[in-house]
Amino acid sequence: MMEKQSEKTAGNLRELVYRGVESEELDYKAAFGWTDLSRVARAKIIRHCLALANTKGGYVVIGVGEDASGHPSDYQGLTERQAHSFDPSTVGPFMNRYVEPPIDFTIERPVIDGRRYAIFVVRPFKTLPHVCTSNVDGELQTGVFYIRTSDASSRPAFRAIEMQSLIQRALRNQREALGRMLRGILYENRSTVGGDDMTEFADAAAHAAIFFKRRKNPPSDRSWLLAELSVAPPEYHPEHFTLSELRRAAAEAWTLLASSCFIEPGELEKSYLTNVSLRSLPENRLKMWQLFKSGQFHYIAYWPAPDRKLSFDTLVTNLAEATCFLGKLYSNLGFAEELLTIKLELSGTENFELIHPGESSGSRCRIPEIEVEIRRSAADLVSGCDQHAARLIREVSERFNLPDHDLRNLPDQIRSHLEKR
Repeated sequence: MMEKQSEKTAGNLRELVYRGVESEELDYKAAFGWTDLSRVARAKIIRHCLALANTKGGYVVIGVGEDASGHPSDYQGLTERQAHSFDPSTVGPFMNRYVEPPIDFTIERPVIDGRRYAIFVVRPFKTLPHVCTSNVDGELQTGVFYIRTSDASSRPAFRAIEMQSLIQRALRNQREALGRMLRGILYENRSTVGGDDMTEFADAAAHAAIFFKRRKNPPSDRSWLLAELSVAPPEYHPEHFTLSELRRAAAEAWTLLASSCFIEPGELEKSYLTNVSLRSLPENRLKMWQLFKSGQFHYIAYWPAPDRKLSFDTLVTNLAEATCFLGKLYSNLGFAEELLTIKLELSGTENFELIHPGESSGSRCRIPEIEVEIRRSAADLVSGCDQHAARLIREVSERFNLPDHDLRNLPDQIRSHLEKR
């Protein structure tokens, strides 16, 4: 029986299958059936899942073999019998027999271009890192914490700094879990962004985008990408703030970025009040941002991408400064502990390249638009600005298929940039 998928889900899985390079978050395996594997071969898959869960989470794609040069580009697919053997009710108990605590994963079995694949979707650990509890003939060792490295290997964490990283992430996850619990107690009678609220926020963003596109047209002799960033509070209240409150909060937040390109010098002074928002529509810039009385923030701009090439520095600069600004802005507006929905969209990305500094060619995006969504409190954004900005940048870069080694030390790069502001 064929499984139904949303277009968005199918597009994301297609991109994974055709990415063509293993990374810290992605592994490929040639076609096989789970029930055909020996215990040792199954243990190898468990090792990869263990390592992914202890690092950032990720995917194991079954049905893509290596070509003659060793690249994962032999799209074999699975037979129906092989695909059905990847039953979570069978795979899960076997895997978690060797792991403590159990790994949080699902198995997708998409049909892409007429071929069936099995994809392990592994989520990062939430509270404690996963430890191997049993030996399996050299593939698994009792008491070992496996990690995924930037060279796409799944190995034991044996360096002090690697164990320190696991401990730090475990502590951070527990702090965030405690924060969520406290927020739940404090705001137990207040809903998160529900269906009606989300529709109101989405409608406001859509109207803002139409307004912008009617007034700003990029030169046709250059190529551009349309970037749209929106932030929605937990609930929709059309008159939550006065316009003077919005202006004051924005001005105080912007002092952190006195030479920002996300919100440039002079934009606040030249911003104006509408019936529902504080709006900036710079005369000589292809961008607009608005802060609505509901507390919603919306930014839209054409980012230059000459010859269909987007500079990695453009991505880092804008998203690092945006994260810093938004954390301070929503703290000023009183949303320090409430969860905000942050959504980033890049449109027209198909066949554009992301160019890393010092390189003339880059990694190519194969999908027409990129969507990234995270939920964080303003307090989280302020305290971990570099980490949350790095997550946004990393997720966009992955859609461009940028090699993981080009994303090393990304939080340090973000901190260095923001310190110069």
